[in-house]
Amino acid sequence: MSRINQHPIIDFNKGREVKFTYEGKEVIGCEGETIASALHSAGVRVLHETDTKHRTRGLFCAIGNCSSCLMKVNGVPNVRICVEPLREGMTVEKQSDKEKVELDSNIRTPIDSGEKMVQAEVVIIGGGPAGMCAALEASRYGAKVILVERNYDLGGQLTKQTHKFFGSEKQQAGTRGIDIGVEIQERIMSDPNVEIWFNSTAVGFYKDNTIMVERENAVYGLSGESIIIATGAFEKNLVFPNNDLPGIYGAGAVQTLMNIDGIKPGDDVIMIGAGNIGLIVSYQLIQAGVNVVGVVEAGPDVGGYKVHASKIMRAGVPIYTRHTIKGAHGSDKLEGVTIAEVDDKWQMIQGTEKNIKADVMCMAVGLSPIVELFFQAGCELKFIPALGGYVPVNDEHRNTTVDGLLVAGDSGGVEEASSAMLTGHLAGLTAARRLDYVEDYDDRHCDLMDQLNSLRSGPHGVKIVEGIQRLREGMVTAGGK
Repeated sequence: MSRINQHPIIDFNKGREVKFTYEGKEVIGCEGETIASALHSAGVRVLHETDTKHRTRGLFCAIGNCSSCLMKVNGVPNVRICVEPLREGMTVEKQSDKEKVELDSNIRTPIDSGEKMVQAEVVIIGGGPAGMCAALEASRYGAKVILVERNYDLGGQLTKQTHKFFGSEKQQAGTRGIDIGVEIQERIMSDPNVEIWFNSTAVGFYKDNTIMVERENAVYGLSGESIIIATGAFEKNLVFPNNDLPGIYGAGAVQTLMNIDGIKPGDDVIMIGAGNIGLIVSYQLIQAGVNVVGVVEAGPDVGGYKVHASKIMRAGVPIYTRHTIKGAHGSDKLEGVTIAEVDDKWQMIQGTEKNIKADVMCMAVGLSPIVELFFQAGCELKFIPALGGYVPVNDEHRNTTVDGLLVAGDSGGVEEASSAMLTGHLAGLTAARRLDYVEDYDDRHCDLMDQLNSLRSGPHGVKIVEGIQRLREGMVTAGGK
């Protein structure tokens, strides 16, 4: 794999070169990039094999949600190398699926002993677009906030978005997502009301609205007057032969490689899905100097904005509508794909197969909300396909059916980043109101809802609006004043 030395938009601030060991061999990477990115740059795609069938595994999500990138680092197994920063002298090895971590004695300390119980006015889980905006909104009214982020930095998907956002001036229309992310991060980092817990993972929701958080080799019980869950969403995949081959990535992983760490994911990319994400990432690949051999879309037309489709079509990229993926090919990593036409019932039409050479397949077939904490909390959830899957029932104030538990961003229904940020503001506003800190609640709430409804207007927002209406049918929330 090759590094991207010139980019029309991004100046990659790469760390100093450092040496580390992979399977006994010396490898060079850039300090601070993820171990997965450093290995990818060195041409390593196969990260481990399954224990029983010895199926090869490679990078897929690049946000720490799946198990495809688990490796042994400095003798410790099950490290998510897609989010673990590279440091000088690290030792990285493949591992067996059966290896387990020996827990530190500190982790066995019961949190109900009171030794590691922490109280906050507002607790926010997730430091992506919605979580950051929730923190700023609650802090704006004087609330003391603890923001829990499992990675080493804030920003979530904003750190990968090189395209200019739509919307109005209030949503910073015309500004690139990466620039919006930097501006919000700078505000949070300098906010005295916001305490950030980096490299901290919320692992359970318990009685009395207590979140168990693993941090610095210890477990903390973290509780607040309000808890806002803004854990985002994870990439969906499709079912087809060899869909687990290294070289098949979620769209977010491709963006991480090329837009954050400045590494080409491969030479020839086939994009699956012509929604906004698929179209935008296809154009970003072109900007990074990668050959996009085609975009595959099962529907009769592209699902994203035509302006995005026009860009890649002008670059000569074919869009195969009414097609789907039939299978992937390769011995231990992706070498090619077969696509086929589908009929009006979404069934493949025999005899229409096309074989395409590709070493990267980028899956842009939608996202599913991350909702485990809501299930643990006992929230009512509904399966709403238009919102991505199971979603916690919530009202326009972002209250769920559990008192004091609010939802923001894609974990409450998958939308565009601008909408996620507005739902974050709404959740932060409601949390501050629960503390009696807000005097202009109605005016502020009305302004935020007007902005959100404006973003949801138009043909692309119809399914979202219908999904939200289904979600709230017969709803009875426990939330708020």
